[in-house]
Amino acid sequence: MTEPILQVRDLVKHFPVQKGVVFKKTIGHVRAVDGVSFDLNRGETLGVVGESGCGKSTLAQVLMRLVQPTSGSALFEGADMFGKKSAAELRRLRRDMQIVLQDPYTSLNPRKTVGDIVGEPFEIHPEVAPKGDRQRRVQELLDIVGLNPEHVRRYPHQFSGGQRQRIGIARALALKPKVIVCDEPVSALDVSIQAQVMNLLGELQSEFGLSYVFIAHDLGVVRHLSDRVAVMYLGKIVETGTEDEIYEHPQHPYTQALLSSVPVPDPSVRDRRETIRLSGDVPSPADPPSGCRFRTRCWKAQDICAEQPPELAVRLDGGEIDPSAEGHPSACHFAERHEHVIS
Repeated sequence: MTEPILQVRDLVKHFPVQKGVVFKKTIGHVRAVDGVSFDLNRGETLGVVGESGCGKSTLAQVLMRLVQPTSGSALFEGADMFGKKSAAELRRLRRDMQIVLQDPYTSLNPRKTVGDIVGEPFEIHPEVAPKGDRQRRVQELLDIVGLNPEHVRRYPHQFSGGQRQRIGIARALALKPKVIVCDEPVSALDVSIQAQVMNLLGELQSEFGLSYVFIAHDLGVVRHLSDRVAVMYLGKIVETGTEDEIYEHPQHPYTQALLSSVPVPDPSVRDRRETIRLSGDVPSPADPPSGCRFRTRCWKAQDICAEQPPELAVRLDGGEIDPSAEGHPSACHFAERHEHVIS
């Protein structure tokens, strides 16, 4: 097998909690991302799912070097991403890794035309497109994402939400990246427009061989595009596997609860399906529970869950770790294969 294009190991990002106005004192830390590891293969989509506040967007920002990690490592094509310190090194990295942001209404500069927005990466990386060729390249990019190339002189407010997100995707494609981090790219769009943008992302992946880290809280959206899925809870990955493994045979109680909340259009399936209602609120990432972070809301929790953090590993029914067993990794002392199909 070829080496993964992106390898992340034990990634941690803690934000300090400070007290005082003039003499600030650190009194704690928000553990937004707390030991995340995964691989991303070439041409693959890794879906990252979880409820709001679990650390998904912070993970995206750290991968793009928009915020610095507290600890951990990440290799892009075998090279250390976090070891790149100079502006020139970061420019080279960001040419190969781009991001599509969540809100198309705030991620585009309202004072710039679409031509300026999509062409801005060429100002930073002039070697990609000579100055006299930039307008043609911008028009090609707009055509690729399904927009009228003649609209280069229009402003963002003259486009709908779905069209604005296409502009954001065109900007991300400008430098011919190898990896695109999609941070909830369709959550602010209507359902019908979501489908169009998702189909566009799939077509672009097939055409250009892109790899995606696709972050979302909508499980149906993630299943449509992802090859593998990682489920996050309170800064940690609690289960990871192929799309079929996660959606049809979830093992972690949190994954099972998430899937049980997905609307099912078929009444016969809906009536037979068990709905899992979690008690309590999500704990604060500034003061997470000891041991398993999900234990305060889990119906399977026992004493060991408070004492020992469960390892993300392949397990037999009942939670016993067995690396030689068939299946996918989950972080639960009492993991159990669960038949669950979303129609």
